[in-house]
Amino acid sequence: MPTLEPAAGHAAFRARLALVAAAVCFSTGGAAIKATSLTAFQVAGLRSLIAAVAVAVLLPGALRGITLRSAAIGAGYAFTLILFVSGNKLTTAANTIFLQSTAPLWVLLASPALLGESLRRSDVAFLALAALGLGCFFVGVEPPRVTAPDPLTGNVLATASGVTWALTIMGLRWLGSRAGARPGEAGGAVVVGNLVAFGLCLPWTFPLAATVADWGVLLFLGVFQIGLAYALMTRGLAGVRALEASLLLLVEPVLNPVWAFLLHREVPGSWAIAGAVLVIAGTSGRAAAEALSRRRGAG
Repeated sequence: MPTLEPAAGHAAFRARLALVAAAVCFSTGGAAIKATSLTAFQVAGLRSLIAAVAVAVLLPGALRGITLRSAAIGAGYAFTLILFVSGNKLTTAANTIFLQSTAPLWVLLASPALLGESLRRSDVAFLALAALGLGCFFVGVEPPRVTAPDPLTGNVLATASGVTWALTIMGLRWLGSRAGARPGEAGGAVVVGNLVAFGLCLPWTFPLAATVADWGVLLFLGVFQIGLAYALMTRGLAGVRALEASLLLLVEPVLNPVWAFLLHREVPGSWAIAGAVLVIAGTSGRAAAEALSRRRGAG
């Protein structure tokens, strides 16, 4: 049986570690957003301004990757950033992250028209699980609480963030697959997206009555939860296969409600838990099926 050389094994381990660390960084968003009394537009806009600077510093190639194409993708990504924060302010952190995690459902539904990728038979099972999971969040809408004052509206915004994130994923896939793609364009899209998000939120950002604690949360969100997370994810994706990367990144939706519980004692409802299980099962199952299909094709 062939074995990895020590250097290759260490590189793969570091790549996996980077992806898990990125997922942990991403997972802190829900709890951190709820830890500030600032409005959704203030948090989304200022977080994105700080994140744009952080990504530009941590990923030097990002600024060189800003093109008209990456800017167009970034503009769509900006709505994901705003919708995610807005959803978090109104519903539970668990609902927000798992509803955004339905993005692969929307990717599959839109791919035939936007990317020319036809649906496969194996995709039907994933679509069914994801649709059932999505429905669970709306069948059992939870009562308002301090950390989730308007769950229904928050669920709608979180679902919308899943749709815009799906469009962003398809845009990034198109950037990477086209001939003559410029290195760093994905990073450029992230920078532009954050700057556009800041611009869109700017009219509702001031007057700003932020405390020292609020600024601490904003810096944490911009530098750690977005900037460092994307830098780690970029490094990790270069060293592992797509299936392994997608499974490792599932650490994010799993940990997100854990931080919300530890910091805010926020517990998702039974319907939300059922929906989360279905979404994760569908996502991981489809990733495994896709990897198996590619392996058979290569064989």
